[in-house]
Amino acid sequence: MNLYTIPLTRAVKQMLMMLADSVMLGLALWLSFALLGAEFFSVSQGVSVYLVLANLASVLVFYRIGLYRAILLYMGLQSGFIVLQGVTISTGLLAATSYFFVPEARYDNAVFPIYWMIALLFIGGSRFVAKVALLNLIQNFRPKEPVIIYGAGSSGMQLVAALQNGDQYLPVAFVDDSRSLIGSTVHGIRVYSPGALLDLVENFSVRQILLAIPSATHAERKEILNRLEHLPVHVKTVPDLFDMTSGKVGVDEVRDIDIEDLLGRDIVPPNPKLLGACITGCSVLVTGAAGSIGSELCRQILQLKPRRLVLLDSFEYGLYTVENELLEKRAVMEGGEQIELIAMLGNVCNPQLMEHVMKRFGVETVYHVAAYKQVPMVESNIIEGVQNNIFGTLVSAQAAEKAGVNHFVFISTDKAVRPTNFMGATKRFAEQLLQAMSQNKSRTRFSMVRFGNVLGSSGSVVPLFRRQISQGGPVTVTHPEVTRYFMTVQEAAQLVIQAGSMATGGEVFVLDMHEPIRIVDLARKMIHLMGYDVKDENSYKGDIAIEYTGLRPGEKLFEELLIGESVTGTQHPKIMRAEEDALSWGELEALMGRLQVACKRLDLHQIREVLMTAVDGFEPKESATDPLWEAGRTEAASADAADNAADGKVTTLYK
Repeated sequence: MNLYTIPLTRAVKQMLMMLADSVMLGLALWLSFALLGAEFFSVSQGVSVYLVLANLASVLVFYRIGLYRAILLYMGLQSGFIVLQGVTISTGLLAATSYFFVPEARYDNAVFPIYWMIALLFIGGSRFVAKVALLNLIQNFRPKEPVIIYGAGSSGMQLVAALQNGDQYLPVAFVDDSRSLIGSTVHGIRVYSPGALLDLVENFSVRQILLAIPSATHAERKEILNRLEHLPVHVKTVPDLFDMTSGKVGVDEVRDIDIEDLLGRDIVPPNPKLLGACITGCSVLVTGAAGSIGSELCRQILQLKPRRLVLLDSFEYGLYTVENELLEKRAVMEGGEQIELIAMLGNVCNPQLMEHVMKRFGVETVYHVAAYKQVPMVESNIIEGVQNNIFGTLVSAQAAEKAGVNHFVFISTDKAVRPTNFMGATKRFAEQLLQAMSQNKSRTRFSMVRFGNVLGSSGSVVPLFRRQISQGGPVTVTHPEVTRYFMTVQEAAQLVIQAGSMATGGEVFVLDMHEPIRIVDLARKMIHLMGYDVKDENSYKGDIAIEYTGLRPGEKLFEELLIGESVTGTQHPKIMRAEEDALSWGELEALMGRLQVACKRLDLHQIREVLMTAVDGFEPKESATDPLWEAGRTEAASADAADNAADGKVTTLYK
């Protein structure tokens, strides 16, 4: 309910307010005389007429300066200044009337400052009282939800002002770590210490706490979230200062906490020289551009102003979406019109396509992201996983070499280290291909960047957990002891670009993923911070249950980032260079011949044997299978594969 629900036109409402102000100004003038012991009505009739005219002129001044354009419910500090300005002008009009038009009037000049104070109280105070009354009326019809705001700084003050004018939340308390603020009052709301949180939650029946600390580091936010985790509240936040494009914090910006806040990772500022070395002014190709990592790479590459950016993917709709997004970003960039943006629909396993793309567009840097990455999916579609992850990488690398590409950066995974699944094995095989090509004195600088799970990527547990919690659970975790490394997609893409710039050929760069996190701990934190209790054997009255589904095919309890112990630092503190043994090109060529024939024959047994030979520590699960494989053809296919691989060469398709 607001003023517009009253069945009166805006003009009628303004007339009523002008009439009310005229009455209050007349009353203020009468009180001014009364306080000085003078009778207003004893003043001569001529004087009274002039004073009344001055009163009416004051109302017209109020109208002129815009006092009646302000909506009563949303009047704030700016409207207060208008009231102050109007009352001051009104006082000046009365004084001028007295001195210039009725000089014969004899009364104390102190009447004017007294009138100014009383009129200010009446005009401003009446509006304040009316606003409070309307807010209370609205709250009675549509009760607001009480919330606590953590952070009484500038963002907190902006947020509370927005909430007080809204109809969803009612700020009841501020909480802040600053000792200088504790005990003070901000926008009529008291500031408390974090130690009072539990009492505040219980006393005000609070179900939500809003974080207004955009300038805090991730480590500081993690510490605060750890304090809030045990409280029965849903924790939300406002965006970082860099994300607040409007300059104000409002209700629309309030959202669930970012999961990176739980990690406590603070991103190291990028090195501008490393960021632009292989991109600025260059022709850049990103394979797998429609995926979560590929699309983020494209966003960051565009900001570094390449001469040309080529997006390649076989996912039509995803490619269409990311192309449109980049076109919009390019349109608002300074000098963006000079960047050529090309979207190519195609598969990295097509050698003619890859070679033509790299030559036609003069590609100088390739970020090879295209791969099948979901462990369970590759585990049940092994043949296609091998074709895409191994031969797709080989085709792309050979095309880059023929086209004279300067840098070829391969996006790898922690699952390539002593893999227990076929996805990891194919990625490690692909790593060795690039290492071997580098040993052959290739003009192209091949490098690999290995890292763990990316938050928010397709298949990430975070959106899955959030969806399961919002649906009332249960939250599914594969094993109580499973741990994973995590990194935001923005940080991963930024580090990939910087690592590729440092390549001299054949390096395996490993990103610092910080400490691994137990997935069940992540699930518990998300449940608690969304305002629920975990239902388990110790708490039958909880809200959300955690269910263990068992490790999926090919899944490990713990992931690793290094195969050996030899690792050195680089120019960037978050990027390491690993020294790892790899097979020679001759050895790999023979294995690829066997692997190629096995894929053609749909021979899963032979594929397993080749990968176990090529990839150190690969221990495949017997449960792995492929819907195309026919067990009855295994022996014949294996024999054919061995014969065809005898000369140790790959067929011409991949040469």
